[in-house]
Amino acid sequence: MSDSAQRCAGAFGSFRGGLAERLVEKLLFICALSSILIVFFIIAFILKEGIPVLALGPDFFFGMTWKPGQGQFGVVPTVLSTFIVGIGALGIAAVIGIPAAIYLAEFAPEWLRALIKPSVEMLVGIPSIVLGFFGLMVLVVFIRDNIGGWGECILAGWVILAVMTLPHVISISEDALRAVPRTYKEASLGLGATPLQTIRKILVPNARSGILASLILGMGNAIGETMAVLMVIGNPNIPWIPSSVLEPVRVLTSTIVIEISYVVWGSTHQHALFALGVILFSIVAVLNAITTALIRKGIRTGCR
Repeated sequence: MSDSAQRCAGAFGSFRGGLAERLVEKLLFICALSSILIVFFIIAFILKEGIPVLALGPDFFFGMTWKPGQGQFGVVPTVLSTFIVGIGALGIAAVIGIPAAIYLAEFAPEWLRALIKPSVEMLVGIPSIVLGFFGLMVLVVFIRDNIGGWGECILAGWVILAVMTLPHVISISEDALRAVPRTYKEASLGLGATPLQTIRKILVPNARSGILASLILGMGNAIGETMAVLMVIGNPNIPWIPSSVLEPVRVLTSTIVIEISYVVWGSTHQHALFALGVILFSIVAVLNAITTALIRKGIRTGCR
């Protein structure tokens, strides 16, 4: 083959390679853009459907009574119950999860860590309906027979949601603790600090961004959970602000799931359920934004 033919063949091959790269680049861009568009259309749809009730203003956002049949759509008891259930579950998960993460990061032998961490992460793979069924058949009965109340209550919701939140808290917190430079620990021990003092004064403060991110992410998941909560918290017909952890409650997710089955489409009741979806989406979006900001701050400051 002549030199000119070889140059032509090389130029053609380069053209084909460049064309393939451009096509792949455009395809990846379309895929990335499609995810943004999907989120945008979902937000636009629920806003469009919820605006007629969101426009009610104080009657909706500060109302204390939810009686769709009487045209009353106050969301305060439902929103407060949602935060009560979510924060309580997060508290239990934090009390168990953060010490577990510290143990895995600092004390557990490698063979035990390799056994425990995958086992904890497997909890994510358990369907929420299975955990809810377990809670209904075992936990609710135990609470009713040994503690009191109706069994289906806030306490049952706390325990089930804490189990679902634990993998996020343990995994992310443990990764944040292990990301702290080992020189910090060695310097602290070299100055005479005990291992516990080093953990409390050095490791945990420097990993606080990751730990807080795990808690906030867990909070978002707990607030947005539907099926497991639906099965164990009681769901009274008329939401109220609870005064005991043994009382049943209605949260945002369970209200939407229960009432959407008999709502009249196009009615104010339907728009009210979409308005609840707007509130739920806003809460979870804010929590996710805070989580992202904390993680980025941790990366910029070296996991401080």
